[in-house]
Amino acid sequence: MSVTAFTVSQLNEYASTLLSQDSVLAQLCVKGEISGYKRYPSGHSYFQLKDEQASVSCVMFRGNAMHIDFVPENGMKVLAFGHASIYKNDGKFQFYISFMQEDGLGELYKEFEKRKQRMAEEGLFDESHKKPIPYLPRRIGVVTSPKGAVIQDIINVLTRRYPNFNLLIAPSSVQGKDAPSELIAGLQKLDARDDIDVIIIARGGGSMEDLWCFNDEALGRAIFASKKPVISAVGHETDFTICDFCADLRAPTPSAAAELVMPNKSEVIARLENMKRDLAISSSHFIKMKQHKLETLTKHRAMVTPKFLLEREMQRLDLLHARLDDRMKDELQNRRGAFATDVARLTALDPMAVLLRGYARATDSKGNSVDSIKCVNIDDEIAVTVADGLIHASVTSVEGKEGGKNG
Repeated sequence: MSVTAFTVSQLNEYASTLLSQDSVLAQLCVKGEISGYKRYPSGHSYFQLKDEQASVSCVMFRGNAMHIDFVPENGMKVLAFGHASIYKNDGKFQFYISFMQEDGLGELYKEFEKRKQRMAEEGLFDESHKKPIPYLPRRIGVVTSPKGAVIQDIINVLTRRYPNFNLLIAPSSVQGKDAPSELIAGLQKLDARDDIDVIIIARGGGSMEDLWCFNDEALGRAIFASKKPVISAVGHETDFTICDFCADLRAPTPSAAAELVMPNKSEVIARLENMKRDLAISSSHFIKMKQHKLETLTKHRAMVTPKFLLEREMQRLDLLHARLDDRMKDELQNRRGAFATDVARLTALDPMAVLLRGYARATDSKGNSVDSIKCVNIDDEIAVTVADGLIHASVTSVEGKEGGKNG
């Protein structure tokens, strides 16, 4: 029996021609959600349109992409217009999009925005909570898959920048339903260690579905609660996750995280050499300044002829002594004059001085002064104090100034 054998190219060509003749596939409008969107430098865009059960590969060339009025993003729901066929080179079924318009956001994207808004309102993204990244960490912790290209990229960059780095990996899934709990466990184990200065949580690029575990709310809160600073390095530069917003620093890629976490050793050495040179110059200037001051002091007259300084101080001491002596004499003289004045005043008031002049003082039996004839009666006993003693007497008569007499 004769069999016609197709080459692979002929098979793909035949299928492509067959599909192009189908009136339905020639002019399609497909409704779906964008996933895995990537725009190449050529301007062509490649992605998938998906629904709950299936997905289809799509391509939109630069000339068509220029006519849409929005920026396609993962999670967007769109209406896409174009035709479906097979790419002859690899036999891949593709939807060739000529025009596209928004048809609302996908469910994942809506949930992402809801979580982001709720956590932002709680202050979990605030810059005031961001911890600084240490300049030269003693040991770096990395939460990622130990088998993927991500960890190798990080190690390669660190080796190039600072060969004697110290790194500890906390293995974790980076995709799937178990990934959030494993990522949290790895993060917390590293955070509990005293020898870890900074933590990187990382994975490579992917669709929104692939990166969805990094939008887990519990993981975001664990990053916020970490005592150690955390760098989020998830996906490509255009990918944003809850982890990025909660982390202390976002790196656009895992390789960029390695660039940010560890300085270039040659730059550190150059910086130290500059500091060493500046320190040497400053120290030399300081020493010269102190030497100049020492020379100035040693040439001072007081240092050259100490006797001059001693004699000058002795003369100063004599002058102060003379001033003190004069002041004390003046003060003593003033106090003596004041004392003599006070003594004269007291003497003038002394009752004995009055008695010495021939006067006497009479008191009754109770010691009260008798300064009037009304103070005594006949036969009262009185005491008369004179200059040299006391006279006891009895009143025999009382005579007033008018000459009247009682007795």
